[in-house]
Amino acid sequence: MIKSMTGYGGAKGELDAIAVTAELKSVNNRYLDVSVRLPKSCLFAEEAVRAAVAEKISRGKVDVFITVDTSKAEQAVIRVNENLAEAYLRAVRGTAEKYGLDGEVSALNLVRFPEVLSTEKTDTDRDAVSRAIGAVLGQALEEFDGMRVREGRKLAEDISGKLDTLEKLVSAVEARSPQTVAEYREKLLGRMREVLADTAVDEGRILQEAAIYADKVAVDEETVRLRSHIAQFRQMLAAGSPAGRKLDFLTQEMNREANTTGSKCADSAIAKTVIDMKAELEKIREQIQNIE
Repeated sequence: MIKSMTGYGGAKGELDAIAVTAELKSVNNRYLDVSVRLPKSCLFAEEAVRAAVAEKISRGKVDVFITVDTSKAEQAVIRVNENLAEAYLRAVRGTAEKYGLDGEVSALNLVRFPEVLSTEKTDTDRDAVSRAIGAVLGQALEEFDGMRVREGRKLAEDISGKLDTLEKLVSAVEARSPQTVAEYREKLLGRMREVLADTAVDEGRILQEAAIYADKVAVDEETVRLRSHIAQFRQMLAAGSPAGRKLDFLTQEMNREANTTGSKCADSAIAKTVIDMKAELEKIREQIQNIE
């Protein structure tokens, strides 16, 4: 199935007490351009995020936004500054002895002295963070891909309709082309009769001139190639993404055949049909710019 280059996907979840939110959005681009925004503490996961995106997307400018909350997974560690505690204890006892006071100090009183206790948080395991990011990013990518598939289906349907119109225009050119030769022959015959008056007209010469003209304006090769390109175009649409670049090249080839057809024929009806063909091809080209 053909996929659009534009899309959006988002997901949030929690794994191993690590909360993650992931969002992706993309716009058209000739190549794959991935921009990743992660918290500074999680920059180690950037390469893995890029790789996960590249597995699903081959073309487009993709912005990835990820937030990570590890507060629930962090464990607090209380540390005792034993040297400082002993210094406080010696100072209290020394003061008590000097002034004849009660020198007993409870543990609770001791730890209340400044900087005796300190609190630290352990770093969350990087592997756990990577797993959490990967799981939520995978869900966001599925939603993102689903949107691109839906948009791609609409694009394929629209392009298929335009290919049908293009095929009808090719049939119109094929039907009109032989008539132009017959009309040229009659016109040439009329002119020669007018010029020669009572003199007999050389039918052989008329046939020869008509044959030369027919060879000059023949567009059989162009219409056959156009039909071949249209059939190939439909096959690519059915085959699925990534096909945008190939379809763009094929559209250029069809436009070239249309131009050649227009340059060969001096017939106004065919010229108008060729203009309509080029208009349809331009519409197709614009739609292809959205295909991955």
